[in-house]
This record gives sequence, C-alpha cells and structure tokens, in this order.
Amino acid sequence: MRKIEMVDLKIQYSKLSREIDDAIRSVIASSAFIRGPEVKIFEEKLQKYLGEVHVVSCGNGTDALQIAMMALDLKPGDEVITTNFTFISTVEVVALLGLKLVLVEPDPRTYNISPDAVRKAVTSRTRAIVPVHLFGQCAHMESIMDIAAEHGLYVIEDAAQATGTDYISAGGTRKKAGTIGTIGTTSFFPSKNLGCYGDGGALYTGDPDLAEKIRSIANHGMKVKYHHDNIGVNSRLATIQAAILNVKLKYLDEFNNSRSAVADYYDEAFAGCKSLITPERSSFSTHIFHQYTVRVTDGRRDELRNYLAGKNIPSMIYYPGPLHFQNAYRYLGYREDDFPVTSKLCREVLSLPMHPDLEQEQLDHIAINVLEYLNKE
Repeated sequence: MRKIEMVDLKIQYSKLSREIDDAIRSVIASSAFIRGPEVKIFEEKLQKYLGEVHVVSCGNGTDALQIAMMALDLKPGDEVITTNFTFISTVEVVALLGLKLVLVEPDPRTYNISPDAVRKAVTSRTRAIVPVHLFGQCAHMESIMDIAAEHGLYVIEDAAQATGTDYISAGGTRKKAGTIGTIGTTSFFPSKNLGCYGDGGALYTGDPDLAEKIRSIANHGMKVKYHHDNIGVNSRLATIQAAILNVKLKYLDEFNNSRSAVADYYDEAFAGCKSLITPERSSFSTHIFHQYTVRVTDGRRDELRNYLAGKNIPSMIYYPGPLHFQNAYRYLGYREDDFPVTSKLCREVLSLPMHPDLEQEQLDHIAINVLEYLNKE
C-alpha cells in the first residue's frame, strides 16, 4: 500500500507533470516572471469558471482579505464580525488594520458561521461581515446577505477552502462560493483544492469600479505606473504560479468530484459509529471537501489521533483552540467560556486524509482502524 498522506501533491504532480513542466518552461523562456501574460490568462479563465465577476489575483489569501478591507475603506474602530472557528488569517488582517474584531459562534453541524449569532452581534458600528466557507461548504449566504442589506453592511467572503463550491439559493439559482458578497477572497496555497506551488490568492467582485480599485491597491495603489491614487500594497501572483494554476484549473471539477467520492466512502463507513459525527451536507451548498472533518464525541479524539499515527495514518486538528484563546487576541477581552460551541468543536474535531488520489486500499485501512479503536470497549 502506498504511504497515506493528508494531501498527496506528489501523485497529483505525477499525473500533470508534462503539462505543468511545459507551462513552467514557457515562463522561464519568456523571463516574464512578474505580471507576465499567464497572469491575465488565469484571471480570465477563473472569471469564466466563476461567472459574472471580475477576478484580481494577488500574492496570497491573507493579502486578499486585507486588500478587500482596504478597498472598502474600513477605518480603525469599525466593527467586523466573523467566526471564532477559522484559520488565523481571517482575523489577523482585521487587527492589522486597526478594526474592531467581533467574534461569533459557528453552527455546530456545518462548522460555518451562524447567521443567528451574526444578527445578535450587529451594532451601530458594524461595517462588515466575513463569513468563512469552511472545509469546502458555503455558509448560509442568503441569511447573511439579508442581515447585511438590513443594516447596510459589506460582506467579504473568505472562500479560501471552497473554490468550486456552489451556493444554491432558495429559488434554485447557483452561484460559486466567493461571488455572492461584496467581495470574495481566496487562496491558492498548495494544499487547497486549486493550489499552486507557492503562495497565491485572488479577489472577486461584481462591481467593475471596485475591481479597478482592488487592482490598484494590490499594485502599490497605482492605476498608471508611478501615479499612486490609493494607499496600496505589493501583492502579485507570480507568473509561474499563474501558469501552474492555468493547468490545474482545467481539472478542478474532476478533482472535487473525486474528493466527494472519498467523502461518500467515509460517510458510509462511519454511519453506524456512535462516537463519530460525520460532516453535515447543507441543502443550500455543495461540498468540495477541502477537509473531511468528523467530531469524536466520546472524549477520545486525541487518543484516536495517536492510535492512527501508530498505524501510519495522518490526521489533523483544524482548529485546536478558539481564536479568543490565542495570546495575540486576549486584548479583545472575551472570557474563556464565552464561546461554548467553538470550544466544544475544538475539543472534538479531527480531519482525516482527503485528496483526489486516495486508493481503495488506503481508505479501507483508514476506516478499519478508526472503527477498530472507537468500537473497542
């Protein structure tokens, strides 16, 4: 049996190596390493894939979030509401810009931000909501957009884990994750469903004027070279990374479908295990399973992880501690017990290997060992 990886980028490369190597060689031959033609080509291809939005690439997903907040002219003291159950980049840009971070609970079934919690957190100083489409499934965007419309708020979608996910409205209309709010942001970190071989990111918006401003901010605030209309940053997608993404974008839906098949296997294998809660699949969103994250409800999560490691089965905890527990964010003044749902998830969640190239033998080995440990007396 081949070694089990959480994400097996080596085998994915082996399948695409000829196309990727040709793409990289083409960039090297042209020597257009910054802002080369492949960057524009990728933005256009991703725009076509996503639908009626403008796509602006940037250096990474964290930059994308920061640029979005800068483009919306959020000012120090403005309140930004987001989930307490997410990766740190979602909140660190809020702190870096001097905005007031307001954390709320997730839904314990989907792990995504709770619209009810968002509604309760809105004040007269709230300016933006940042829903995170966690683990590959959309937050309930219609509810969030209703709240935003009621209070005149911006919505910045953190879609870094959901490239390719469809949000399905009550009327049946489908939109890609990141294309519903004021601005969508994403990351092309190597382990993402659409990942490059370094850092990369992008922003989406349906507003052409806002797209122009975003593009300016990402390029030192310039629209015309050496003329700076906005305070900006230096955040560019490298041409080589764009060339790699041009290849991998062609296979995104195929890879996401393979991930769904892996998730189907896990769901069926674990259906009778009383100690596990498998991921809920929302009626309003497809799920591309950036992670397959279960909850271990009998208090043996860490023991299970150690047991699996002994069987050469990797696993990860996303995320081991609530954001308000982190030393850097103690200044927010939250109490330890302010977020019982988040704290419970952090004690129970465990992500199992998930990528498009998991073989049946590997899946059987994972499932057998998970069940063997949890079902023992």
